[in-house]
Amino acid sequence: MAGRGATRYIFGMPYAPRDPERHQRRIQRLRQIPVRRLVPNVITLLALCAGLTGIRLAFEERYELALAAIVFAAMLDAVDGRVARMIRGTSRFGAELDSLADFVNFGVAPGLILYHWGLSPLGNMGWIAAMVFAICAGLRLARFNVQIEDPGRPHWAGNFFTGMPAPAGAITVLLPMYLGFLGLHVPGLVTLIYTLVIAALMVSRLPVLSGKQIGNRVPPEMVLPVIVVVVLFIALLVSYPWEVLSVGTLVYLACLPLGWWLQQRYLQADAALAAAPAEGGDGPVPHREADEKHDRPARLN
Repeated sequence: MAGRGATRYIFGMPYAPRDPERHQRRIQRLRQIPVRRLVPNVITLLALCAGLTGIRLAFEERYELALAAIVFAAMLDAVDGRVARMIRGTSRFGAELDSLADFVNFGVAPGLILYHWGLSPLGNMGWIAAMVFAICAGLRLARFNVQIEDPGRPHWAGNFFTGMPAPAGAITVLLPMYLGFLGLHVPGLVTLIYTLVIAALMVSRLPVLSGKQIGNRVPPEMVLPVIVVVVLFIALLVSYPWEVLSVGTLVYLACLPLGWWLQQRYLQADAALAAAPAEGGDGPVPHREADEKHDRPARLN
């Protein structure tokens, strides 16, 4: 009898009784995730699939489709953040996933595509240029993630990026390929220098217009014209992709100084506001907390 009781006691020791309340809380946490938070993440994963597919297509020397995959990833990246804000599906997980996907889509993928297309004949120098571009894209994204949480930013800082954003850098750095498909041969050394210049712009302190304040509200009388313009742009992009991408890239590069000029205007206005005492008070007028919250992007894209 004693032996049987001891056996039962020894076998019962390692097994702790299950806590039903804890188990129920875990099930509840899993069930409480709203579907709207999954939609932006699915869009981000689709963009990641497009970027990885672009690398494969480049290795198969199907460069036209590889560039189309990068452009498609950039379009999805522009959509996922807006969708998340519209349906209130923002989350910290989605922000981190978006940042990691951007590094692959707009840092690693364009660098590898460029190297396989025109930088590989330069040997180690070509590989270094592609690697520097990917590293600069990662550094730029990391800096953005840190700056977005800075509580001391002025209320107008949301209108600007610090340095060229990663999606724009990816579309811009592929300009030699666009020109090559138009019949304009770009030497490998020029492609290498151009790649390093775009990489430097991404990690620079140059203020670049973000465009996040554009398109939040459309007047009723402008709905139809906006739809027509969007449809026309997509039709031109599909029919004349290399011409549209080449002209768009050159126009974008030409407009970069505009961000610096507008930032100087904001800084001068802040300096004048700080110098002049506020009406009925002894100090400058503080920025409104609501404006700061509105101007800071909710997702890291």
